Amino acid sequence: MPPGTNHDWPVYGGGPESIRYSSLTQVNRENVHALEVAWTFETGDAYPGSEMQCNPLVVGGVLYATTPKVNVVALDAATGRLLWRFDPHEGRKVLGKMRNRGVAYWTDGSGARVFVGVRQFLYSLDAATGRPDPGFGAGGRIDLRDHLRPGEKQMVSLSTPGIIYRDLLIVGSLTSETLPTPPGDVRAFDVRTGALRWTFHTIPRRGEAGYETWPKDAWRYIGAANNWTGMSLDGARGLVFVPTGSAAYDFYGANRKGDNLYASALLALKADTGERVWHFQTVRHDIWDRDLPSPPSLVTVTRDGRRVDAVAQTTKSGYVYLFDREKGTPLFPIEYRKVPPSDLEGEVTAAMQPFPTRPAPFARQLLTEDMLTRRTPEAHEAARKRFATLRSGGQFVPGSRQGTVIFPGYDGGAEWGGSAYDPETSLLYVNANEMAWILTMVPPPAPPRARERISGAQLYARECASCHGADRRGAPPEFPSLVGVDDRYTDSEIMTLVSEGSGRMASFARLGHDANRAIVDFITTGRIERVAGRRRSPMDMKYLSDGYKKFLDADGYPAIAPPWGTLNAIDLDTGEYAWTIPLGS
Repeated sequence: MPPGTNHDWPVYGGGPESIRYSSLTQVNRENVHALEVAWTFETGDAYPGSEMQCNPLVVGGVLYATTPKVNVVALDAATGRLLWRFDPHEGRKVLGKMRNRGVAYWTDGSGARVFVGVRQFLYSLDAATGRPDPGFGAGGRIDLRDHLRPGEKQMVSLSTPGIIYRDLLIVGSLTSETLPTPPGDVRAFDVRTGALRWTFHTIPRRGEAGYETWPKDAWRYIGAANNWTGMSLDGARGLVFVPTGSAAYDFYGANRKGDNLYASALLALKADTGERVWHFQTVRHDIWDRDLPSPPSLVTVTRDGRRVDAVAQTTKSGYVYLFDREKGTPLFPIEYRKVPPSDLEGEVTAAMQPFPTRPAPFARQLLTEDMLTRRTPEAHEAARKRFATLRSGGQFVPGSRQGTVIFPGYDGGAEWGGSAYDPETSLLYVNANEMAWILTMVPPPAPPRARERISGAQLYARECASCHGADRRGAPPEFPSLVGVDDRYTDSEIMTLVSEGSGRMASFARLGHDANRAIVDFITTGRIERVAGRRRSPMDMKYLSDGYKKFLDADGYPAIAPPWGTLNAIDLDTGEYAWTIPLGS
């Protein structure tokens, strides 16, 4: 059956090919303006700062979706009538931000299951009733923290659903951006029992290919290189395509010298065993948070008069990589070019990085002074003065003490929503962000006493500041402000969040109660009230990012002139653009 001819939407992204395409023709350009609301369903569990990023599934007339607090609901797709609801929290207060992009659906023809990740757990639910499957794991769930590193239970969760291959659920993970964090192993679980069937180590262990691209036994203390975006599947070939993110710590890699395979790479794995077939690393020794942001699209293109099954991967830098699906050979040339070294002590960046030559980038690659805001003369002058203090040299300019422009920014280029592909025209549709961010590297606070002791402020700088900022104001909505957090949560609840972690936030249980207490006191008061004992660690950093900071003017508008994004249609047969329109003004 050709992609998109099934009128159901049974997989995240529409189908295992991740092309977000439907052949339905009832709604078209001539009548779309006449659409009316058929029904509305109120989830009833929204809260300040909550999100709904779910891509609902529709199977056999039933819509399966998740709510802001990651309840799973099954609705009659025609009427919106609630068929069942599963609350994994059982009425308990939800601490921290919840994020979920949908569920996975499996059936063998006689029974069906819905799989959902909630914090560190993966649940299997009966698709007919919403009740947990008692035969799956322990009481219908498994703990995703298991089977990663011996003796550890660092926070790991599943925000994007896995993909089904026969009787396997193949999943990635969402982890912290800082150290310590678990490795981003790709794993396959038995859909009936929850038993672990195979694991692919994205940070290789001794004897595995790629081990030589890391320091000795890096997998024991370096983390991530995870798949948080979801994946695509060629069921006929038994190949699963897995995009990965950067290794942790994201912005300084002195303790992970080397190219760091298989971080920031596209992997083609045998779906039944996890064996690697081929890979391509889009960023060597990634210190820019250049995670591959979305599942690749499985496409078929015309090349030299013949049809070629291919895989198209978009990136945060605004590139489209196109590979032969079976062999991994590029279908357009890729050049390796020299890039600037880092001047930070201890950092050794890769000398060369890959640049696809076609299609041309779908986002601008270099921020220059003539691109700065003209919103008002005052805004332009302030942006010009700030820009003059920064480094801006295009892609792969390392973070610096003075501040480096990251453009496109941490959120792309391409975003997590992914691209869409029309198999009838061979056009790939992709939207681009064009927002500049500033990466400034700072040394952590000097210890007030002997090296074995550290204050709550220093613990915060090491564990929290990269996301929430040195000033605790964060970068909402992705990284919430911690100013006034004690107005939203009790002291006990904040201690629980710090100790247990939540979503991308790591668990700090390893630091011990006194250290957690010191962090909470600093967060809630801004004062250094306690000192906690600690030991030297290979996770110690000489430099840390001062937080996720957009390049904005004094009024909070982008410091660059519009457009702040584009929508692009790219012909994958030729690598040429059919059209581009601006988005964001």
